[in-house]
Amino acid sequence: MQGNSLQSNSRLGTVDIHFTTTAVHGTLILERELEEADLTKLIEQIDEDLVLSADMPRDDFLVSVYVGKDVGFYSDEFFADDNDDNADFEEDEEE
Repeated sequence: MQGNSLQSNSRLGTVDIHFTTTAVHGTLILERELEEADLTKLIEQIDEDLVLSADMPRDDFLVSVYVGKDVGFYSDEFFADDNDDNADFEEDEEE
């Protein structure tokens, strides 16, 4: 993302955007706290770069902001591998 104080190679977080017929809802999860001025610049940039570029009419852009940390990434493949490990574990318990 570009911006005066926001431009860097480090990741700031993730954003989820959902379009409805009247509004756009965003969930922004930051990996670290930002100053209020930087946060508003970031939201404006998301609005300009992602929301407005979708070219969908909207009455409002509603954004919920959270600060947290990434604890993992999970997929069906992860759970398939996990189930294989659990099957081996259950066989050991029966012996």
